[in-house]
Amino acid sequence: MDKKKFKYFTISSLAFGTWRIGGGYWYADHSRDKEWIDAIRKAVELGITTIDTAEMYGNGHAEELVGEAIKGLARDDIFIVSKVWPSHADYDNVIKSANKSAKRLGTYIDLYLLHSPSRVPICKTIKAFEKLVDDGIIRFFGLSNFDVEGIEKAKECVSKYEIVAIQNHYSLLSRGDERKALAYAEKNGMLYMAYTPLENGILSRNEFLSTIGRKYNKSATQVALNWYICRNNLLPIVKASRVEHVEENAGAMGWRLSEEDWRAIDEHFRERSYFLDKMVSTLKSLRPWS
Repeated sequence: MDKKKFKYFTISSLAFGTWRIGGGYWYADHSRDKEWIDAIRKAVELGITTIDTAEMYGNGHAEELVGEAIKGLARDDIFIVSKVWPSHADYDNVIKSANKSAKRLGTYIDLYLLHSPSRVPICKTIKAFEKLVDDGIIRFFGLSNFDVEGIEKAKECVSKYEIVAIQNHYSLLSRGDERKALAYAEKNGMLYMAYTPLENGILSRNEFLSTIGRKYNKSATQVALNWYICRNNLLPIVKASRVEHVEENAGAMGWRLSEEDWRAIDEHFRERSYFLDKMVSTLKSLRPWS
């Protein structure tokens, strides 16, 4: 198994994402439940045992599908990440949301994140997170879509535990976080989860990555994901709603790019990421989810 070790836990080097599985932005879709459950089970079978979800995804249905998919599996081998929506960030609603998510999942939550910054004072959210750890509903907590200033402000609220993870948008084509939250997470031993690492398939069709991949008998997708895996504290989150896509993603694990090829990819995309970063930042400001 391809794993990454952090201060408090060891997890798979790739995460399975569930955005648009079981529905979308606060609405449920049951039309492909069997297909989605099969995809999640296949991911776990192939060693992608970190699963990322949220209460907003499918209005909770994504969590229900994850819960159904992991029934009968060894729970200690699976690491479940879920998120609370910012409008639920006050103390009482965080407690309610976490308990509802745990009920849909049929189990505790390994890592619970605030989905994005909220108008609610962050200390109220952190206080609720610490209560949830005490109650055994969650094991760890972190933040999503936060900058370094926001992370530092949240850290000031912690009294018992640590903020162990940050989840932000990062890819070879969108590297604005590289010297910011990603560098901060690396310096402080935090897990950094990167969503949209393939930029909705753009990198999967990249000829430069395909050329590198031919050396390893790997696809462009597998090369891109392996590039992220090679960074010690970075965990790419990749969605796959079909078993064949899960199998391709899993092929990114169990091997490593040479240092020469890693640096060649790094330099190639560094030159191309600046303008896309600006465009992505604009689009991100228009959508409240990840």
